[in-house]
Amino acid sequence: MASPSFIFFFLFLCGFTSQVLTVSTDKTVKTYILRVDSHTKPSIFPTHYHWYASEFADPLAILHVYDTVFHGFSASLTQEQVSSISQHPSVLAVFEDRRRELHTTRSPQFLGLRNQRGLWSDSDYGSDVIVGVFDTGIWPERRSFSDKNLGPIPKRWKGICTPGEKFAASNCNRKLIGARFFIKGHEASGASSGVPPITMMNDTVEYRSPRDADGHGTHTASTAAGRYAFQASMGGYAAGIAKGVAPKARLAVYKVCWKDSGCFDSDILSAFDTAVSDGVDVISISIGGGDGISSPYYLDPIAIGAYGAASRGVFVSSSAGNEGPSAMTVTNLAPWLTTVGAGTIDRSFPAIVILGDGRKLSGVSLYAGAPLNGKMYPLIYPGKSGVFSASLCMENSLDANLVRGKIVICERGNSPRVAKGLVVKKAGGVGMILANGAYNGEGLVGDAHLLPACAVGADEGNLLKNYISSASNPTATIYFRGTQLGIKPAPVVASFSGRGPNGLNPEILKPDLIAPGVNILAAWTDAVGPTGLDSDARKTEFNILSGTSMACPHVSGAAALLKSAHPGWSPAAIRSAMMTTASVVDNRARPMTEESTGKPATPYDFGAGHLNLDRAMDPGLVFDITNDDYVNFLCAVGYGPKVIQVVTRIPANCPAKRPAPENLNYPSIAALFSGASAVGPSRKTFVRTVTNVGPNRSVYVARVEAPKGVTVTVKPTTLAFTAGVTKRSFVVTVTADTRNLVLDDSGAVFGSLSWSDGTHVVRSPIVVTQLNPL
Repeated sequence: MASPSFIFFFLFLCGFTSQVLTVSTDKTVKTYILRVDSHTKPSIFPTHYHWYASEFADPLAILHVYDTVFHGFSASLTQEQVSSISQHPSVLAVFEDRRRELHTTRSPQFLGLRNQRGLWSDSDYGSDVIVGVFDTGIWPERRSFSDKNLGPIPKRWKGICTPGEKFAASNCNRKLIGARFFIKGHEASGASSGVPPITMMNDTVEYRSPRDADGHGTHTASTAAGRYAFQASMGGYAAGIAKGVAPKARLAVYKVCWKDSGCFDSDILSAFDTAVSDGVDVISISIGGGDGISSPYYLDPIAIGAYGAASRGVFVSSSAGNEGPSAMTVTNLAPWLTTVGAGTIDRSFPAIVILGDGRKLSGVSLYAGAPLNGKMYPLIYPGKSGVFSASLCMENSLDANLVRGKIVICERGNSPRVAKGLVVKKAGGVGMILANGAYNGEGLVGDAHLLPACAVGADEGNLLKNYISSASNPTATIYFRGTQLGIKPAPVVASFSGRGPNGLNPEILKPDLIAPGVNILAAWTDAVGPTGLDSDARKTEFNILSGTSMACPHVSGAAALLKSAHPGWSPAAIRSAMMTTASVVDNRARPMTEESTGKPATPYDFGAGHLNLDRAMDPGLVFDITNDDYVNFLCAVGYGPKVIQVVTRIPANCPAKRPAPENLNYPSIAALFSGASAVGPSRKTFVRTVTNVGPNRSVYVARVEAPKGVTVTVKPTTLAFTAGVTKRSFVVTVTADTRNLVLDDSGAVFGSLSWSDGTHVVRSPIVVTQLNPL
């Protein structure tokens, strides 16, 4: 017989649900994420789920319940239901589910890692550190995920391997120790658009399981923590030993992205909740908005989930986005995230275009099929007719009678690079030259094309078009030169890499740093060919990809090594070690350049610099940040207690005097002046605190490289540490006459502050900019 309390609970649930979920005239159902004040749950409800199902939404409408990094739930609701629920006093925020995009084996050595000494050996290659990868899943049979000679799974691990389509629990091992998939938000999105969930996913090209149908997740996971794989290559390119940055770290895969349909915030937030509960040490998330637009932190589930993770000691590495080289395109801006841009490495895959008049143009390609053998073919530019779609070689835009038997010039943009080659091939073309426009400049990316093809920069593209216009019988051929090592200069900031300044809070410099993200060799799925096109039937164990998606897992693997070597370091300390030791020069010992123009790069391009792991292992000093510091930062940017609680889960008490956002203890300094002052020089003051993680008795001396036209002073100029004094604070004052300040093309001037004890150099970039300059 049911107890009276149970009967009361059942009647209360039914009565309140019928009251809230009234029938709406607008039948459109969408997925919403609701942030709920968990502390206000009535004691009558045994769990938060029972409370949510009673007072907020029909149980069948609830998709995810969040209780670790975030308190609340996601549900499929009508607008009327959302309006009603939003009035509930326990609801702190409601935001609509949003679709995200992926930010699509020499790189470890290029980071300064060596086999016999340094961080690899000192960290035991990241052994027993657990890296969680949020992506498209994994192809577990790859050699990169072998558990040979690995010890037992860490006892603290609480995760599982979720079986599903063509994926069994036995696919996990001592290397791949966890695998889950998150699909409820994805399916609800299809239902809300009128597509039944069962048919929304194309089951012929996707798996309802952690198995990777796309390839992106397999690539990022093996980049971060892949084992040694000998005789690795992609069609003969980049031949050698493939290995991840932390080869002995354990992997846990959280499939939140689905082939051809993206990643949904509600699923991503659930993955954060689960991964932290499972016990990961590092989270790698190569996902962002895809449009270069960033939401406020309290409306950004990646920022919210990452805060919950970081507040529990989990390092979160995120990609900076691929919308560069334009300014203010960097994404994933929260200061508790480590935001990673992309640079080149000292390896390239050159191709040479030879014109009928003998001129040679340089390009890149990963084409591995039958060569053209030096035969000259007619050269055509479909855009000469003035048809825009033809210039881009869009689907069904080419006239086969004009293209057949020719090499076709296609302009970059609007469709995938490899898809343009397929269009040319279908129209009977024998080859393609992919020409950059002015936006991409000279930034080149290699692709495993389905026909003889290569990419060339904007200058070469213009030369080709001029040649076609002036020659009576333009011809060309393409030579493919394989793999070339020792390329100089390198690193170079990739043209596509998201650029600063920070569009939300420019007081925090973003990106934080760059890492290898161009032409990276890593493991690949068997579900699709190297181009990712459905028509590409080729199989390859490894593939070569470019994007900040590829840069992010380099930093995730680096964090695993640092966590293994220094288990007591916080996520902020790990990031600080990477940033303050990053390199700002290339392999010619000259200042780094940026790819699209060839001009010197700035901290808006590369943040603190390029990751240098040998130095990061022993940084000397670190800038640490506590949870309270982040709360004060949120107070400083104008968030009220309830809004802060949306991010932090805990009600906040902001100081009576509003803090300055630039005084967050960040390893970089960004001075914003409001405009031209009529009364003389303007000043900004910054307070920073460093923690000594080097020898107990150390003395550091400051050295300033002031931005042009700016005065920078530091007090004190010497920091002395002992066994009993491990923290020291200092004050930086930046003074500028805004009436005469001459900014560069990026709208800022740049400098640096370095602390040195003779062995360590702890470098912080300084950015000075003027808002609304006259």
